[in-house]
Amino acid sequence: MKCITVAIKLMMIISIVHTALFPNLVLGNSQNSRGADKVLIIKSEKLLLLLKDGEILKSYKVALGKKMGPKVRRGDNRTPEGVYFIDRHDISSKFYKSLHISYPNPSDIIRAQKSGHSPGDELAIHGLPKGFEDLGTFQAKRNWTKGCIAVSNEEMDEIWELVTDGTPVKIIP
Repeated sequence: MKCITVAIKLMMIISIVHTALFPNLVLGNSQNSRGADKVLIIKSEKLLLLLKDGEILKSYKVALGKKMGPKVRRGDNRTPEGVYFIDRHDISSKFYKSLHISYPNPSDIIRAQKSGHSPGDELAIHGLPKGFEDLGTFQAKRNWTKGCIAVSNEEMDEIWELVTDGTPVKIIP
């Protein structure tokens, strides 16, 4: 428990120092002129939007966590809500491809800690599991993930090319 508290405090200090030292630094795709500079996920619409300069570049219907509401703890099968960023492209995922999201953020950790649980740490935008590739966009008809955001493999190929590491991700109800 002490380690988690220290980690939260350290993350908050790093965030404050980062903002103070680099107030004009924007994470995202400044080098990716044709790509997205923000990912917006609207859970109530089951929609993932790739944005560029505030305009919709692409939109995708998605499957989300099996249960509704914001993620509270590891294993609750819910998709979190908050502000994150893409922290890595993962070609060796158990899914077709995945873009790992920086979940949990400090408020997710605090919320889970207050309930005596771990927040979890594996959240991604991903394609389909091996053996289910033929589902295509039909996969978005039903929420089936453990909290991740799922798209078809063809859509994942597009997203993979348009979103770079560091791109902000906002997930709203």
